[in-house]
Amino acid sequence: QVELVESGGGLVQAGGSLRLSCAFSGDSFSPYALGWFRQAPGKEREFVAAISWTGGSIHYADSVKGRFTISRNDAEKTIYLQMSSLKPEDTAVYRCIADRNYYKNYASYDHWGQGTQVVVSS
Repeated sequence: QVELVESGGGLVQAGGSLRLSCAFSGDSFSPYALGWFRQAPGKEREFVAAISWTGGSIHYADSVKGRFTISRNDAEKTIYLQMSSLKPEDTAVYRCIADRNYYKNYASYDHWGQGTQVVVSS
């Protein structure tokens, strides 16, 4: 059973940075595409970023492009989301996703983590 555990969220001022981590367990890591989506209070879920199993394909939402970077470390079975130039509108619960297929939308991923809260103050 695949399990995804996020960490690294917290409170940061606008313009600051955070790095989120997602630890993967329960299966072989390398065949999986992974990514992130987020949900803010009162708003719909929003795809953030995804990375293919090779790392050769990466996709970002327009809202985070140029500010966020997704990466994977197969040896550590972990993916990361480096977030810079954070804005108050980035405040949300960020959830990790995984699937054996690479998708550019969060809903198609089979496995979801519980999430980590990010709060960006103005």
